Amino acid sequence: MKSTLPVSIVALGASVALLAGCGSSDSSDTTSDASATESSAPGNTSSSEITGDITVFAAASLKAVFTELGDVFESEHAGTKVEFNFAGSSDLVTQLTQGAPADVFASADTNNMIKAVDGDLVAGEPENFATNTLTIVTAPGNPKNVKTFGDLANPDVLTVICAPQVPCGSATKKVEDATGTTISAVSEESAVTDVLGKVTSGQADAGLVYVTDAAGVGDKVTAVAFPEAGEAVNTYPIAVLKGSDNAAAAAAFEALVAGDAGEKVLADAGFAAP
Repeated sequence: MKSTLPVSIVALGASVALLAGCGSSDSSDTTSDASATESSAPGNTSSSEITGDITVFAAASLKAVFTELGDVFESEHAGTKVEFNFAGSSDLVTQLTQGAPADVFASADTNNMIKAVDGDLVAGEPENFATNTLTIVTAPGNPKNVKTFGDLANPDVLTVICAPQVPCGSATKKVEDATGTTISAVSEESAVTDVLGKVTSGQADAGLVYVTDAAGVGDKVTAVAFPEAGEAVNTYPIAVLKGSDNAAAAAAFEALVAGDAGEKVLADAGFAAP
């Protein structure tokens, strides 16, 4: 005889199946939503999603390496364009405070990055990516026979330095204080590249610049290392700015600079690790 299940049991089985199906669908939707959230989180953007332009405000001493890294970034992310504004870090902070549009800020010292943080300009935590130290540069062959930091106090040696508010100027002041030396500079410049320009053009006998700047111009100068430079090592931080119109690309550029590729380019230019 053909048996039949009670109607109540059939109804119960149908209800269980319906509930199981709903549970499976909800789980799938939840997983899908989580995946979407994860893929859209900062730092998880794929290369294909990085597009558009960014503007990077960077210390003058970073011009050569950042220009190279900008080319790398554009080659890795089709459809992107990196524009740079290179100047003294203090000048850059002033421009940002006054509302200049930018996506990334890279300073030649922590003090000016702190100013940017205190001014509520920075998104997230700045990341240190390099260090740099001072060296003396003279005309090729060192005609004034500058051998020590103390020799820069000689009034017969026309010396150019950075202004105190500029990172290279702040570092110079630290070495002066540590050694008890006072340099009677013929000028104080707003960027380390301007100091270098005064020496290479013959307007000064000597100047204080970063070791990376001296290396970058080759035989156009003679570099004179001095041990007291270790009293003033500058650390370079980088950060995405709150006003960025392209935060994903800005974060990707910061990651490039602070990552392995950036480390290699920086090391080749003479920068040390942070």
